[in-house]
Amino acid sequence: MLFNSFDFAVFLPIFFILYWFATNKNLKLQNFLIVIASYVFYSWWDWRFLSLIIFSTVVDYSVGLKLNNEEHQFKRKTLLWTSILVNLGFLGFFKYYNFFLDNFITAFTFFGTEINANSLNIILPVGISFYTFQTLSYTIDVYKRKLEPTKDFIAFSAFVSFFPQLVAGPIERATNLLPQFAKKRTFDYNQAVDGMRQILWGLFKK
Repeated sequence: MLFNSFDFAVFLPIFFILYWFATNKNLKLQNFLIVIASYVFYSWWDWRFLSLIIFSTVVDYSVGLKLNNEEHQFKRKTLLWTSILVNLGFLGFFKYYNFFLDNFITAFTFFGTEINANSLNIILPVGISFYTFQTLSYTIDVYKRKLEPTKDFIAFSAFVSFFPQLVAGPIERATNLLPQFAKKRTFDYNQAVDGMRQILWGLFKK
């Protein structure tokens, strides 16, 4: 779903009304709504890649909890590298598989040897770089003991999949964004007007 699409013009008001006027008395329910809305927003492009976000969320949430309970330095590094390899492994595969395969075939063709290899035509999932590095920032901050790992899976899922910056960034550090999902939010008319003004200005510039 693109920000400058008709779909988003329908999606955002519905989310806004539900968020501020239907779930505003329950913080956990608000966070749950953010997760559901973010998953709908992302799956509008291709629902099959939603599993990657969920998998990355589960891995780093679990690693964060285990890091908090582990004092042995070698095991802590093992947990950290598990997170790094899983996340960067997915990113590297989807981003560079076709590139390296095509260049490999081209190189052998240049030397007179033809290789019949069918490319899988891997599609690069939208926003994968943003949420990959965002979840990694959480694991790294927990590893360095700059951040206490959250035990609230819904809040962490909202942090990873937060739709306003899921597909276009910026990449937010966990120390900055994640704590905001643990605080009660109150509606502010002036901020809402200012936000709408910025949205309209962004659409005009787009």
